[in-house]
Amino acid sequence: MNKASGIQTTDAAAQYAAFVAGFDLARVPTALARRAKMSILDAFGIGLASTHYDFARNLTAALREIGGAGDYPVIGSRLRLPQRDAAHLNGTLIHGLDFDDTHTESVVHTSASAVPTMFIAGLANDASGAEALAAFIIAAECSSRIGAAARGGFHEKGYHPTGVVGAFGSTLGAGYLYGLSESQLLDAQGIVLSKASGSLQFLDDGAWTKRNHPGWASVCGQTAAVMARHGYFGPREPYLGRFGLYPLHMSDGREINPDKLTNGLGESWEMSNIAFKPYPACHLTHAFADAARALKDTHGFAIADIDRIVAHVHEGEIPVICEPSVSKIRPQNSYDAQFSVNYVIAAALVRDRFGLAELEDDALGDPAILDLCAKTSYVEDPDSAYPDYYSGAVDICLNDGTRLHHREQMNRGSAENPMSDDDITTKFLDNATRTLARADAETVMRLVLELESQPNLEPLANALCAPV
Repeated sequence: MNKASGIQTTDAAAQYAAFVAGFDLARVPTALARRAKMSILDAFGIGLASTHYDFARNLTAALREIGGAGDYPVIGSRLRLPQRDAAHLNGTLIHGLDFDDTHTESVVHTSASAVPTMFIAGLANDASGAEALAAFIIAAECSSRIGAAARGGFHEKGYHPTGVVGAFGSTLGAGYLYGLSESQLLDAQGIVLSKASGSLQFLDDGAWTKRNHPGWASVCGQTAAVMARHGYFGPREPYLGRFGLYPLHMSDGREINPDKLTNGLGESWEMSNIAFKPYPACHLTHAFADAARALKDTHGFAIADIDRIVAHVHEGEIPVICEPSVSKIRPQNSYDAQFSVNYVIAAALVRDRFGLAELEDDALGDPAILDLCAKTSYVEDPDSAYPDYYSGAVDICLNDGTRLHHREQMNRGSAENPMSDDDITTKFLDNATRTLARADAETVMRLVLELESQPNLEPLANALCAPV
């Protein structure tokens, strides 16, 4: 027998295991539980909107071929898949439009992996709504902390934190639903260390791989939890060990913030810093769109009056939304556009909005938008509040020599500049009714907002899977 009993470790994994094993939803502040339900609602709405896109259809075909039919629901479809394939597809649907929430400091899309985990693992364990909500909060809180501790180090090394970190949060959320002991929760976190992944290479050509990172994270988390439940032995220092998460996934000499991992765990809530998205684009671009629109609203200039635009961008954001410049100035597809500060500013100015329609082919080829993209450049911004907030400042220089400047220091949707509950429910209904009848969408909303009172998740699953 290889597994040693009573292994002691100072790694954060032990504290996470104790946190999950002793988790009590009644101790979660009411406002935080409400915020968690809004995140779940937002995620399901985006998942419903995603069902009509090629990436969703193509992944569905691939998963049906490799796994066949199963018993687990797919958002916005009557199709049923095996457990892991349903989690994979649902997570991809939630993240596929880049419209889902983001923990600000870690730049992790926590709900995109936490929701398919609580939903599918919850159904697998006949969980109550309260148990599913608890699993979501566990996954979101732990992902937020694990990502924030890296201080941007995952991005710097070329990893997509949502895929890497989401696997650990999903493991802990699934571990709660499967009733793992503290020892098994330690094993599960060690097991998922060898499964977590996610590369930023998609930034160079707008590839689809980013879309499925959180779905795959959910698959890995649920798999690791079940392996641990059956006695599979995992490394006990998955975060700080010699080849643990941080030493392995960060540049040499890059230091983490260990206080973020466990200080105040269960008492102060890092997930309160999760920000909702008003625009379907990389969260780092949002404040720039708002700044540009504010200047246009205030000064009333015409697009033809613009000579050039300069975005003031934090150095840590430049590799994501400003480079490579060729794909930012002339995006080749919607994903290029969503990660282009040039395009988001230009489209928001030309069309006075930035929604899913601005990612369709007619917008991507719009000469007015592309002309403004080419007039947009960037400089480093020493005054940005990143990573605490996704700041954005814009100069718009007019043909007559006038220079206009506006800064949005706290991105809209953040905890200190929040979207209201009405904003989020309106966003949900706009997204959900692309696939569901209004009455079915309202049923989903009611079931999510009353989640802790639901005896199980079957009514929610039925409502989510009733496309028009």
